[in-house]
Amino acid sequence: MTDRHRLAVFMEITQACSRGQLQQGKPRRGPRKRWHSGKESPTLDNRIKTSKYNIFTFLPVNLFEQFQRVANAYFVVLLILQLIPEISSLSWFTTVVPLVLVLVITAVKDATDDYFRHKSDQQVNNRKSQVLIRGSLQKEKWMNVRVGDIIKLENNQFVAADILLLCSSEPYGLCYVETAELDGETNLKVRQALSVTSDLGDVSKLHDFDGEVICEPPNNKLDKFTGTLNWRGNKYSLDNEKILLRGCILRNTEWCFGMVIFAGLLFFILSPILVIFIWSFHSSDYYFFPSFFSYVSLPLTGLQTKLMQNCGKTKFKRTSIDKLMNTLVLWIFAFLICMGVIMAIGNTVWEIWVGRSFEMFLPWAEFQSSAVFSGFLTFWSYIIILNTVVPISLYVSVEVLRLGHSFFINWDVKMYNSQTDTAAVARTTTLNEELGQVEFIFSDKTGTLTENIMVFNKCSINGTTYGDVYDEFGHRVEITEKTACVDFSFNLLSDGSFKFYDNTLVEAVKQKDPAVHEFFRLLALCHTVMPEESEGKLVYQAQSPDEGALVTAARNFGFAFCARTPESVTVCEMGHAVTYQLLAILDFNNTRKRMSVIGSIFTPKSKTIKHYLIIEDIFNTSMTFSKYCSALFCSVRDEEGRIKLYCKGADTIIFDLLDPSSKDLVYTTSEQLNYFAGEGLRTLALAYKELDEEYCDVWMKKFLFLSSVLESREDQLAALYEEIEQGMKLLGATAIEDKLQEGVPETISRLNLADIKIWVLTGDKQETAVNIAYSCNMLRDDTTEVFVVSGHTLMEVQQQLRRAKEHILSLSRVSDTGDDEKNDMYGDDSVFEEAIIAEYALVINGHSLAHALEPPLEVLFLDLACLCKSVICCRVTPMQKAQVVELVRRHKRAVTLAVGDGANDVSMIKTSHIGVGISGQEGMQAVLASDFSFAQFRCLQRLLLVHGRWSYFRMSSFLSYFFYKNFAFTLVHFWYGFFCGFSAQTVYDEWFITLFNIVYTSLPVLAMGLFDQDVNDQNSLRHPSLYKSGQSHLLFNKRQFFLCTLHGITTSFLLFFVPYGAFSVMVKEDGSQLSDQQTLAVTIATSLVIVVSVQIGLDTHYWTGVNHLFVWGSLTMYFVVLFAMQSDGLFGIFPNTFSCVGASRNCLSETSVWLVILLTTAVCIVPDLFIRSIRVNLFPTQTDKLRRLQQSRKKQRPQEQNLRRVRRTSSRRSAYAFSHQQGFGELITSGKNMRANRISSTCSYERTAPSSNFIDNVIKRTNAVSCVSFGSPNKHQSNTE
Repeated sequence: MTDRHRLAVFMEITQACSRGQLQQGKPRRGPRKRWHSGKESPTLDNRIKTSKYNIFTFLPVNLFEQFQRVANAYFVVLLILQLIPEISSLSWFTTVVPLVLVLVITAVKDATDDYFRHKSDQQVNNRKSQVLIRGSLQKEKWMNVRVGDIIKLENNQFVAADILLLCSSEPYGLCYVETAELDGETNLKVRQALSVTSDLGDVSKLHDFDGEVICEPPNNKLDKFTGTLNWRGNKYSLDNEKILLRGCILRNTEWCFGMVIFAGLLFFILSPILVIFIWSFHSSDYYFFPSFFSYVSLPLTGLQTKLMQNCGKTKFKRTSIDKLMNTLVLWIFAFLICMGVIMAIGNTVWEIWVGRSFEMFLPWAEFQSSAVFSGFLTFWSYIIILNTVVPISLYVSVEVLRLGHSFFINWDVKMYNSQTDTAAVARTTTLNEELGQVEFIFSDKTGTLTENIMVFNKCSINGTTYGDVYDEFGHRVEITEKTACVDFSFNLLSDGSFKFYDNTLVEAVKQKDPAVHEFFRLLALCHTVMPEESEGKLVYQAQSPDEGALVTAARNFGFAFCARTPESVTVCEMGHAVTYQLLAILDFNNTRKRMSVIGSIFTPKSKTIKHYLIIEDIFNTSMTFSKYCSALFCSVRDEEGRIKLYCKGADTIIFDLLDPSSKDLVYTTSEQLNYFAGEGLRTLALAYKELDEEYCDVWMKKFLFLSSVLESREDQLAALYEEIEQGMKLLGATAIEDKLQEGVPETISRLNLADIKIWVLTGDKQETAVNIAYSCNMLRDDTTEVFVVSGHTLMEVQQQLRRAKEHILSLSRVSDTGDDEKNDMYGDDSVFEEAIIAEYALVINGHSLAHALEPPLEVLFLDLACLCKSVICCRVTPMQKAQVVELVRRHKRAVTLAVGDGANDVSMIKTSHIGVGISGQEGMQAVLASDFSFAQFRCLQRLLLVHGRWSYFRMSSFLSYFFYKNFAFTLVHFWYGFFCGFSAQTVYDEWFITLFNIVYTSLPVLAMGLFDQDVNDQNSLRHPSLYKSGQSHLLFNKRQFFLCTLHGITTSFLLFFVPYGAFSVMVKEDGSQLSDQQTLAVTIATSLVIVVSVQIGLDTHYWTGVNHLFVWGSLTMYFVVLFAMQSDGLFGIFPNTFSCVGASRNCLSETSVWLVILLTTAVCIVPDLFIRSIRVNLFPTQTDKLRRLQQSRKKQRPQEQNLRRVRRTSSRRSAYAFSHQQGFGELITSGKNMRANRISSTCSYERTAPSSNFIDNVIKRTNAVSCVSFGSPNKHQSNTE
């Protein structure tokens, strides 16, 4: 191959195949494929796209989305009607200006949101990767990586695309990857290249590589891959173990090379399989493919990589209020048509019976041929006049409110995380009120509920508990950030990030307690951790974070694991290094739930010889590293040399394997484990056994034999493992804290009290997820029953689901979601206890969930899940997460919220109504795809219970008031029509109609919609049941709309007929009549402005300076504008426009007019005041009671409720067994994961010193540091002489 490798996707050349051949085109960086006609074939790049628009599609797509609002289309129709002078009595600008303003504001907001999506896409697409181009490695942007490229990855780098692993720096083509962004797991996973490509580490060899890959089409299955590699006349099978997926991070591997299989944009799908070819281009090469390869191509939009296949599409999200508004607009339009028809019929009748008498001075227009046609024109005229029942300013105000609510979220200092300098961000401004109506929360586990950090918290050694801190009176003290940590400065091998608070354990180590030493020796030996040096420090690469925590604890307490080979492990014990011979690793699996190692002090010969290094004082010596190595092998025969088995695992398993002599210790340790579990810690039991050398030799022969059998190998090995593990002695137990994020249990408790169902969807194992559910009290020991669905077939899953549902329904303790509100007003400290009263829980695995989501079972699964208090879905793929969310959306029609922190959560974040991203340790993909983001899960309670509930309450109050005031304003024209011959004459002047919703009443309702609150934030959190009103849509629904419109219609009736009736019998002080149209118009308009201002004062629960300014300022503005527009000055300048000169002065100078205004206001307001008083005093809601209580405590400073953490009392969980993965033991003992320079035919120290530079640096640093040694150097020296 002389040019850059390129994969030719078969579907790209299908059309060319039918023509017979392809020609070589002019290369860019390498040969490009062209069709026979000369047209360049489509290319596959690696760019990602999460944005919705581009410069060409923005205008049409955005307008299409905006006109999904019925109101926008409705106003366009009105605008067209207003352009017809025969039927319009209003100017066209009264509609076109607000409509354009709404469209522009919304478009700018959407464009801004999408701009940030484009910006984040560019940041990812412009990352650099090393690509093999024309025989050399060159830096290339990710978006320019193509299918067929060979790329080089280095340690801690992200994988740019889905690649086939060809070779690596590790022996046998192994490499280690972290898949946190795919499945949420931070433990390392092993990938291995084909043996035939594992030696292609040289660039020249890779340059000459030519092969043919046939593989499956792009799909979203993260755990499966099927393909074959044809190379040098042979076929090699490819599976998921040979593939590195985009989003993975290369760990503990210096470098690796891979060939891109799936990259970016995909233009076609070829059925049934996607055929990918790699070939070498030459100027004279032509290629011909038989016609039977001409499959049908299907168009596909999206991305090829499995990560992006699981991300889903960006959807246009609309709130339930938006959808309700569409329905209400249709209702209003139908009501408007009815009023238009009534007016048209009235005009026709009036023209026939009355109008004919006025034809002399009110003649018909030339085109008006009959009374019926006059009625037809009147219909459209009234449609225009009465259109303000749904003014365009409503949508402008809604957008302003949503923008303001978004700023309140961004400015909330209580949602700010100072440690990461991360504030809450509302990334969209259209979903704020939806936050107050959430019924289902779908949460990831790792990084969302937990910090993804394991901490060695407590332990029990030989019946003694360590880890608690006591005061001088012997009382246990709660550990806080101010509690003093144990000082590990005496140990230069310690990890500075490790914290422990009980000094008694360090003292026991220094006093050489045999049980304590054996305890930490076990932790330092029984594991599959790999050490490496990074920046002069010893770093552990652990398969699971649990193992990393345990080995780090042993390291800090003086037993530092330093190195390993397939046959040995080196530990620096108490200041001297000891090499142990590793005879066997009895690996972990889900059935055993334990791991054991068999070893002895390192023996190069058949006899047991103890080899250890005696360092005079490792912290104060100038011994060079070469002397350190040679001193290691100064050894003597130890007549007491023994072989030991060390085991750790689930306590329920370990206790059954113990020697009867440990009975008393088992009882004591069991009680201590109960205490640990009550603290929510992940527990693990440790045991050991001394083995007879002859018995061990016999057992090893059996072990070697069974390791090579073909039938029932695993079962026979398991029986052999159990045989040697019988009769162990208990050492103690560990307690690891899978560190929950701050406030997670309290947050879940409050959300549960708000009737929000929380489902955990995680890629972790079942045991890990269940353990976390216990820690955060989603599950408790008093849970009635936990149903585990683990069937592998459709029938098994169906039976398990039915059996569980029937069991629940057969009992009377079925949870009723329609229970009355819990009386938690005065129970400030009882919230947490109430929330954790569990009924049933459902746990389902990924393979079972795949069947449960199929059409025959999906309804059954959903019904069962909704009957349970907690639902935990384990081992689910990102796409399954989205399918679960979609299932609930489709059948329950409830508002859903998805929260996660990794790329594996993007699909469910996009599918749910509301997506929330956590700025965690798994990248920013979830944040970039989310609608809201913050740093910690605890912020979710404030986002929903405070901001979400306030937004829904404010929006509901705003809409109710807005419809009320506009019906009151508009329908005056309807009543007036019966007295003006149905002539479409307006009551108010044109300027009042234009300014009413823009100037006179816009600011007060905006202030209410922005700042109003029924109760403060403390009470909103203290009483989560207040949130239920949003879930039930109680504050604004069709019934509330009917009531507020009825109120508006009644007010309009009184606004017209009270002044009309009064003026019909009133006279001025000089005896003249008050019967002119301008006086009636000014009186009604003034009464209207005062009435709606008083009404908004009654509707406002929380007054601020802004509210006062806007209400009183709007009233003042009305009178200023009224007198200005009817002044002599404006009449002199614009006599045709401002013709009603002096009308307001003449009208409002009469005392009787003000009495009419006062009477009208009282008649409109007093009935509403009476109804409100009856309701609040006789039928108070919980909000009314809390508001009254809040007002009574107004002088007292409200305090945030402190929820007590309820301690669990049992349910021990094994941290190790629940997060470990099978297979690493075999990998270590095989030596495949060891570098070539570490393995030799003889036992030497070089095989056990991968961290030698680290130890050497420690020795050099000791010249400047004076520390205390662990042991007595003289005594150690005497043992070696």
